[in-house]
Amino acid sequence: MTESLRQRNEAFLRRLNRLPIEPNPALMKQAEERAQSAQNRIADAITDFAGSMWFVYIHIVWFGLWIGLGAEKYPYGLLTMIVSLEAIFLSTFVMISQNRADAKQQVIADQQWETVQEEDQQNRELLELSNQILALTKEVHAAQRRANAVQPTSKTPT
Repeated sequence: MTESLRQRNEAFLRRLNRLPIEPNPALMKQAEERAQSAQNRIADAITDFAGSMWFVYIHIVWFGLWIGLGAEKYPYGLLTMIVSLEAIFLSTFVMISQNRADAKQQVIADQQWETVQEEDQQNRELLELSNQILALTKEVHAAQRRANAVQPTSKTPT
């Protein structure tokens, strides 16, 4: 019996793992709003590229060629300046990316707070219904006790 139950649970979990994961609707809405701005699309594209391995590979090739082909003499002043400017811009894009992540977290938090508020209201309504059911039940029991008290108890001869 337990083996059969275990097999059914495993089959259920396999089917469950094949279900598509739906994205959070609030995050989808936020992404659509963000995509409407050209500035946001550009910033997202740059941060996506700067956070990829292609970015690293391009820089490895670039620095290797710069130094290997002798584009300038040591201590590579121009390369240092270019890399410094690039670092300034990339740090700005990192902050933009962090702001985007914070905005996503805020959207999720707002949605969760709204859900908590709705659930709280539902709980209040359920509590009120439960209290009404309890009051009605007490009234039914009291009416039944009164009816039993009014009716004479008949004793049948044995």
